[in-house]
Amino acid sequence: MIDQLGYAGLFLAMTLANIGAPVGSEIILPAAGALVATGHLSNLWLAIAISVGAELLGQSIGYAVGYYGGRPFVERFGKYVRFHHEQLAVVENFFRRYGKFAIFICRFVPVIRGIVGIPAGIAEMPLVPFYAWTFLGSLIFCGGLILLGHALGEHSHEVVASLRRYAIVVFAVLAVAAAAYLAIRNRQARRTAV
Repeated sequence: MIDQLGYAGLFLAMTLANIGAPVGSEIILPAAGALVATGHLSNLWLAIAISVGAELLGQSIGYAVGYYGGRPFVERFGKYVRFHHEQLAVVENFFRRYGKFAIFICRFVPVIRGIVGIPAGIAEMPLVPFYAWTFLGSLIFCGGLILLGHALGEHSHEVVASLRRYAIVVFAVLAVAAAAYLAIRNRQARRTAV
């Protein structure tokens, strides 16, 4: 898509990745960097700026869905963007624990990074910190992966395939840790309720 549509393809792919579509930004961004290195895209900094802008747009859409639709809307239609009740509970607990800084942290967590705007909207997080933390996290995430792809050039596809395998393992470990944490909290809550 990026090779055919250029910067418009990059913007579209990154926007889709940030509204919950099954598009892996961990693959898109290094590929964009490699396309800059091989001359298919002309400007490294423009690629980073477009990626960050697309992330801000995608998260704004998620925020609006959460803010105006609330929990009932998300629970009814979230399954269409791979956002289920369990994920909403995990992200909401994360928000309660880390507050506004959760927006920044979630920029680096696979799957959750594309849907974190929704619980921020449900929580009616103030817009200035929402955009500030989203921008900062997106700049680091997008910039880092595009620069990595640029440095690797045409070999980036091989490296990204290896990284994706490890990303799945890391995500699985994080998911198990989050589930264990929630189970322990639920058990403690039941004990105190008795």
